[in-house]
Amino acid sequence: MIETISEHACFGGVQGFYSHRSSAIGLPMRFSVYQPPQAARGPVPVLFFLAGLTATEETFMIKAGAQRFAAEHGLILVSSDTSPRHTGIEGATKDWDFGEGAGFYIDATEAPWRAHFQMETWVAVELRELICARFPARADRIGIFGHSMGGHGALTLAIRHPNFFRSVSAFAPISAPTQCAWGKNAFVTYLGHDRQTWKEHDASELIRQRGALFPNGILIDQGMSDKFFGEMQLRPEVFEAACANAGQPLTLRRHAGYDHGYYFISTFMADHLAFHRANLSG
Repeated sequence: MIETISEHACFGGVQGFYSHRSSAIGLPMRFSVYQPPQAARGPVPVLFFLAGLTATEETFMIKAGAQRFAAEHGLILVSSDTSPRHTGIEGATKDWDFGEGAGFYIDATEAPWRAHFQMETWVAVELRELICARFPARADRIGIFGHSMGGHGALTLAIRHPNFFRSVSAFAPISAPTQCAWGKNAFVTYLGHDRQTWKEHDASELIRQRGALFPNGILIDQGMSDKFFGEMQLRPEVFEAACANAGQPLTLRRHAGYDHGYYFISTFMADHLAFHRANLSG
């Protein structure tokens, strides 16, 4: 059952914010949906956006300026929260880059996190099925993109579930989490110490293992004044090399002067929605 929190007219469509009781998470989860004007006439393609650390289901819809382009292209936009909330887990709200607000879009296997932090199943299975059942969505035309931690999530979920997601792109993704501090901290706590298990949630390792899955390419934008790029948290060059070795077409665009935030994201949003529309229109 979906609870409607609010709905707003937007570029001829409807921007809504919703909640439901998740069976995967075991708690209420919030998400947002933009329905373009074309959705009033019948099912349209769907594009999931996964946000980064500390963000919520509102962040992308408020800051990215994506609805204008979704209305032009006839795309439903879906943005999910970044983790369970109010879990009662000790330490879950202690750090900004781990726990609540930082689910990393994986299914935790370690206690106590495994009780509620089942983000891969929630996004890729439960929420996807809910959107297709309750909104005018084309179940066979779904793409995914994201930012930072959400860029990691978009790349890994697309590669792990290519039967669900037909197109993928990212803004400043954590491209090799087994090789950066953010990823190592999350993986050892959520997944334990087995590094082979970690590789199953690292986009660069997954491309090496599974090869080219997206013949129409993957699009990534990276700002060169991004402090997290400078701190070696993102590592797009590792993903670039893995794609080259696997024969996976990749467009990795490096932009001088742009940082990690939504000014950067909104600048190139039109390109990403056009990219997905082209991939989802066949």
